This record gives sequence, structure tokens and C-alpha cells, in this order.
Amino acid sequence: MKSLRRSVSATLAIVALALAGAALYAQKPSPHTNSTDILAYIKQTWTTLTRSNKDLPKAAVDPKFHPGPDGRWPVFVPRSENVVKISAALEREIPAAAFKTIDIRQLPEDTSHLQEQGLLYLPKPYVVPGGRFNEMYGWDSYFIQVGLLRDNELELATDMADNFLYEVKNYGKILNANRTYYLGRSQPPFLTEMVLGVYNKTHDRKWLADALPLIESYYRFWTTKPHLTEDTRLSRYWDFGEGPAPEVLASERNAQGLTHYDLVKQYFRTHKITDYEVDQYYNRKTDQLTPLFYKGDRSMRESGFDPSNRFGAFNLDVIHYNPVCLNSLLYIMESQTADILDILGRSPEAKTWRKRAQGRAERINRLMWDAKDGLYYDYDFQIQRVRNYPFLTTFYPLWAGFASKEQAARIQKNLPLFEKKGGLQTSTYVSGNQWDSPFGWAPLQMIAVDGLRRYGYNEDAERISMKFLSLVRKEFLRQGYIVEKYDVVNGGSNVAAQIHFGYSANQAGFGWTNAAFTHLYDELSPADQQKLLSKSGGQE
Repeated sequence: MKSLRRSVSATLAIVALALAGAALYAQKPSPHTNSTDILAYIKQTWTTLTRSNKDLPKAAVDPKFHPGPDGRWPVFVPRSENVVKISAALEREIPAAAFKTIDIRQLPEDTSHLQEQGLLYLPKPYVVPGGRFNEMYGWDSYFIQVGLLRDNELELATDMADNFLYEVKNYGKILNANRTYYLGRSQPPFLTEMVLGVYNKTHDRKWLADALPLIESYYRFWTTKPHLTEDTRLSRYWDFGEGPAPEVLASERNAQGLTHYDLVKQYFRTHKITDYEVDQYYNRKTDQLTPLFYKGDRSMRESGFDPSNRFGAFNLDVIHYNPVCLNSLLYIMESQTADILDILGRSPEAKTWRKRAQGRAERINRLMWDAKDGLYYDYDFQIQRVRNYPFLTTFYPLWAGFASKEQAARIQKNLPLFEKKGGLQTSTYVSGNQWDSPFGWAPLQMIAVDGLRRYGYNEDAERISMKFLSLVRKEFLRQGYIVEKYDVVNGGSNVAAQIHFGYSANQAGFGWTNAAFTHLYDELSPADQQKLLSKSGGQE
């Protein structure tokens, strides 16, 4: 009996330790500061947001879930690895008490029915976004790496790229994030940007050559069915999983305990939707969401824009679109793979990749450019026309560099659609979704501003940068930390009351906001840099 009591006590102690860790890292994702030096704060935050194997128990904590019944957080190792060897190495590196809070396991052969959610092993340190996002994310990591390289964190920036190459090799793709519930999908592809970001600092040709086969493998993921739509020879977002997304059921609940899916059903009951045939996603007779609904819901999460109404209500119809963002990124991937081949002395192969890029640019311009509106839209390949939904992804072709000067000029004239008090709003529609108006997000500010600068619109780029950076700094001085999303229409970051679908809380940290801030700051004129960091913070 004493032995049983000791066993129960030990288990309870582990549970208490794990829950304490979960609370700690969920509530304190970013250092608070009384300093007005936002650039110093950002550099400090890279350390706070870094996760490595020596502190794997910190990385294993998932604020969106709870530990197992024994209080331990599962950590899964890919089947291609020796789990015994990795477990032994981790045990040598992690303090004994902390090691007891994790459970090292091998991924099963079939992961589609995996019930227990856990962290997926990565060999190198990485930076997490912050807040509820305590893992390495797909497209966040590109922007984070931009910030790391700017702050001379080359080793960590290289580790981030190496981890993505490891994911392609061992998990089949760059993951939405390294958790088991993300195994069915990727996120917008920035791999070649990250690889070249490192290479341009190190000039390590062997490392670049080793990366190339994995770049090609990841490219095939995006350019074969079901991601490829054969009629257009363009790509779409597609999640391989089925049924409700586990992270939604676990954490996307409102104050009344209703999940995102509960709220969507309520909306379907009470609203008329003309964006698509609702019956394919919702059965009114049984009040049930259909299997295709969950396919669309999961796939819009691969897009990163989760959710908006860009692809119809709740982005559900994303599976029937060739998005301008994804295909612009694949144009960049094709062009940069050609650059890599040239660096490696394989120029004949580079010509094939440049031809792919040119063909993709031609198809995007033919199918997605709306000459009447002067904007790029997403192409619905079922009905063979664009959806006229003004969205900041119209700037991706400028960022990629394949828009003509005339097209860039038309988009520049449309800036009033997006430009507001605190920067660029994501869309022109208020839908209650976080990726629509009145919200602005750092990565899209960065892409739009860089696209404008690429085509010579420096005055616009400077003005928009100052608006957004001033808003971020104002809120930093008010709160003591940087957050994920901003209301650029009203000029604040108290956004929860306006977000009705998905998760409404504003996350602190925050990786890609930090990175975009420093990147946009570096591009400002010296006079505007001084003005931004003055007492007034650039606020007129």
C-alpha cells in the first residue's frame, strides 16, 4: 500500500510539474519590459522564444492541450529514426526531473488514427511564435528567420532551415507546425527563401547542395495531385486529414464554451450564403457539418489565412481555388531553385526551372489578374473565374517580381482600398474573421511594402511602414510586449471583441511581428527611423 501511495504521489507530482510548466509558458510567452527600446526588446525575445532539445520539456508543453493522464507530454520521433538512441541522448541532455515530464515515443506506421497529440521531434533549436503557439510553424518561421539574420543570429537561423529540411526528409513535408495534429498539412512554402537566406551569409556550397534534393521533394509535394489542379497546371491548398481539426476542438472556444464549429453551424442556420453551394458543407436537415466541410476547414488552415471570407464564408471553398499567394510563392521557389542550380554549376538544369517559373507567371497573369479592378484575385477553377474579393495577397506578384509595371501601377492606385490609420487592412470586408478588416498582420505589411519598393513606390512604402511601425511601437509602450495582430482601422490591439470565429485572444511574443518590425525599420530613411523611435513614436 505504501508503494502504491508513493507511486500515486510521484504521478501527481509529475502532473503538477507539467501543469505548472503549461501555465508558465502559456502565460509568459514573451518578456515584459518597461524599456522604450523596442529593438533591444526584440533581440532579447529571440532567446525567450527559442526551444531546443536541452529544454525539450518546455517545447513539449502545448497550451492548446493537456498532458497525458500520467502528467507527461508525448514527444514523437519519426519512424526513420532510432527512438532508443534519441531517447538516450535526450536523457543525457535534459535534467532528470524535467525528463520525467515527457514521454519519448516512435510515431506509428499509420498516423491517421493517432489519438494522443504530441510534439514532433526536431534535431535543432528553433524559435516559436509565442502565446498559444509553442512549436515551430511553417510560414511564421520564414519571417522569424528574416529577423534572426538581421540580428546576427546566424546559427539559430541556420538551425531553423535545417529543421525544415529534416521535416521534408522525415515527415514528408514542411509541417503546419511540429505537432502530430498537423501531420496532414503544410503551410505557405518559403523554403528556398530560407535556404538562400542562410547561404548568402555562409556561402557553404556543400550545405546548399545537400539541401537541393529536399527542396525538389518539397516542390513535388505542391505540384502533384491533389495539390495540383491539372486543368490550370496551378496549385491549391489541400489537407490530407479527415474530420474535425483536433486543435480546434481543444482550444478554439468562446466564453460560452462553443467551438468554432458550433459557431459556424449557428451561422449556417441563420444566414443566407451565396459564395458557394452550402449543401456540400452543411446538412440542414441533420444540422451536421459534412466531411467536405472538414476538408475545406483543414485546407484553409494550410493556407495560413484561418479564417477569413476570402474563399467564401469561413474560407471553406479554398479547395476549389488556385490562390494567388501560393502560386506566387511557387514561382519564387522555381526561380530560386534555378538560382541554386546556377550556384552549384548546373546551369542546364536551371533553365528547366526558369521555364517552369515563366509558365507559372504567365498562367497567374492570365487567370488571376482582373484588368477592370486592377487587382490580382484567386481563381475558382470549377466555375473558371476569379472571386472579386480585394485582399492583400494582391501584392504577392509584386513581391515575387513577375507583375508588369502597368499592373503594379494599377495596384498602387488601389492602395486607398487597404491603407488605414495603422497600416494596411487585410481585406476590404468586415466578416468577424481575424484575416479580414479591420485587422492588419505583420507579414502582409512586409510583403506589400517590399513589393511597392521593388516597383519604385518608395514614398508609399515609407508612409505605410511608418503607420504600421508606429502602431506596433505605441502598443508595445502601452503593454510592455509585442502582439500578433492589430486593428489598423482604429489603431489598437484590443481585438478580441471584434473576432467572432476562430480564436479571439491576441497572442503575445510575437515572432513574425518582431521580425517584420525590424525589417521594415531597416528600410526606412534615417529621418523616419529617428522619428519613429522618438518620444512621439511617429504618431502625428
